Amino acid sequence: MEKKIQLKHPAGKKAIRMDTLKYDPLKKAILSFLQANGESTHSEIVESVTKEFKTNKTKFEGSIEWHTEWVKLDLEARKEIKRTADKSPIKFSLVIIILKVSKSRRVSA
Repeated sequence: MEKKIQLKHPAGKKAIRMDTLKYDPLKKAILSFLQANGESTHSEIVESVTKEFKTNKTKFEGSIEWHTEWVKLDLEARKEIKRTADKSPIKFSLVIIILKVSKSRRVSA
């Protein structure tokens, strides 16, 4: 039985369930591309994912572009990537999370 993940939509709309065997490699490819190239358009992301899958001979059933769009929306909803431009062409980039570590204070009694 295939394991599925419930995707999210950044606007709160109903999203699909996707087989993790499709979701995981797409997520990895999108995040790797954005990490290496920074701010990118949807077309650049899809082109990169398609090229990577062909180069690595990754088997994929269905439309890579359609599935990439859903994974991209899910990553946006989960705040792993963000839209960096609201006008055309819309661009996406990684969300950088900076963890602030505070020094613990000693309390004397």
